[in-house]
Amino acid sequence: MWYLLCILDAQIVFMRFITPLSVAYLAEIIGAEIIGDATAYATGINEIHKVETGDICFVDHPKYYNKCLQSNASFIIINSKDVTIPAGKTILVCSEPFEAYLTIVQKLQPFVPATQAIATTATIGSNVTIQPNVFIGEHVVIGNNVVLHANVSIQAHTVIGNNVVIQSGTTIGSDAFYYNGKKNREVWYKRMDSCGYVHIEDDVEIGANCTIDRGVTHITKIGAGTKIDNLVHIGHDVVIGKNCLLASQVGIAGATELKDGVILWGQVGVNKTITLGENAVVMGQAGVTNSIEGNQVYMGTPAIPAMQKRREFVWVSRIEELWKKMQ
Repeated sequence: MWYLLCILDAQIVFMRFITPLSVAYLAEIIGAEIIGDATAYATGINEIHKVETGDICFVDHPKYYNKCLQSNASFIIINSKDVTIPAGKTILVCSEPFEAYLTIVQKLQPFVPATQAIATTATIGSNVTIQPNVFIGEHVVIGNNVVLHANVSIQAHTVIGNNVVIQSGTTIGSDAFYYNGKKNREVWYKRMDSCGYVHIEDDVEIGANCTIDRGVTHITKIGAGTKIDNLVHIGHDVVIGKNCLLASQVGIAGATELKDGVILWGQVGVNKTITLGENAVVMGQAGVTNSIEGNQVYMGTPAIPAMQKRREFVWVSRIEELWKKMQ
């Protein structure tokens, strides 16, 4: 049974339980002690960057206790009782919060191996072209006038709007590159199971051999009218606005937001959890390490306004001349 709900008609619903679940039930399946309101009900589960009121979140390192406790999460899986619990919050104490998170996700939304190329639970609109060797997973929703070229893979729960074109070899909805790191165990990095999804809005075009990861517990979104070249990677929980343009070999790390009209030229790399303002243009091979304002052109690594970078180039080119004058 599917307990986690990703979509509801045309309205996006983030990682919400189909029906609220009691804290007592959740504590039982993860073997946790409840401190707080044991009669409360949780409405969803989210990771720290996307957590909302009613959600469960987990934290397993003292460095992040306060951030999690002060977040919007109503229920926090934690490995310490020695914390100050804010009013209105309930904690579930257990020795391994990360493992507890995995237990909840795996129980409520277990991995279901595919048995056919196009799942019977997929909803496919009219005038959709599906070329050979396309895979369409469970509970995928595809709009009208969509073209899926050969060897495209659309993973479970993906939502695709109208008038979308996806070129050969692209994968939509792969698991997030998101790991829990602990050096006190044999396997240092353990994958945080993804239970989010991807939403591609109307009039989007995606090139060949692109990869778009689904949200860890939330949504990866490609805004209407956006055009994406070949060999682009978009990480988990990235939100791209409307009418953006991404050239070949762009890479965008997780939970970053591109506002409407952003242009990233070839081989631009974008850091995680930052924001690129409306109509920002980033020139080829730049590295965007921090949030940038809109309506400007940027160059270099770290990316800075292009006029400032060009002045730097002029001064660098004069270093030899200036050195000779100093002799």
